[in-house]
Amino acid sequence: MIRTVNLNKVFRTEEIETSALNNVNLHIKKGEFVAIMGPSGCGKSTLLNIIGLLDNPSTGEYYFDNQEVGAFKERNRTLLRKGNIGFVFQSFNLIDELNVYENVELPLIYLKMSAKERKEMVEKVLDRMQIGHRKKHFPQQLSGGQQQRVAIARAVVANPKLILADEPTGNLDSKNGMEVMNLLTELNREGTTIVMVTHSMHDSEFAHRVINLFDGQVITEEVKNKMGEVLV
Repeated sequence: MIRTVNLNKVFRTEEIETSALNNVNLHIKKGEFVAIMGPSGCGKSTLLNIIGLLDNPSTGEYYFDNQEVGAFKERNRTLLRKGNIGFVFQSFNLIDELNVYENVELPLIYLKMSAKERKEMVEKVLDRMQIGHRKKHFPQQLSGGQQQRVAIARAVVANPKLILADEPTGNLDSKNGMEVMNLLTELNREGTTIVMVTHSMHDSEFAHRVINLFDGQVITEEVKNKMGEVLV
């Protein structure tokens, strides 16, 4: 599903040039659960933004579903994201002025479907995330765990091929964090590909593969068997 070839990202200002990614080569298969780890500032979120088509690499190639998309203009990146990629963030990124139902419905408004179809999909995913009883509440009326459930519901409501999660348990206590990881694991078992950035060794245990970044480079990679034991 995802392949990068000698991927580089450089951020430039008038005074300084910062290299965020250096010759990153990745292969992520459909149905995998991959964790990306490394210290703050190592390029994890930059890499996730490129994989999620929120940004372009400076040089190198990025293939999504065997299509080279690294040089796509913003409009084409936006079109490709729709229905294909869902995002889950540490800060939830819910819209305060919209209630739970409206937040989850948002990605569907940009797809060609009737209001009835949207309603059915939203109700279904809210029930699945056990947050349907809160659908008329606003984000500030929810706990952190509930807000992250809404964020996951919004990410998966359009049945995307890929979910990108950036520190999805970072603002949660251990109980709610475990519930979020169990939800992501369940979605992965059903076939959704998941790429997760995390600092948490505990959260990384849920992944099939752990990619470690340092100074914008892939330095090590761990592959696990079905028992969770590290093979490489």
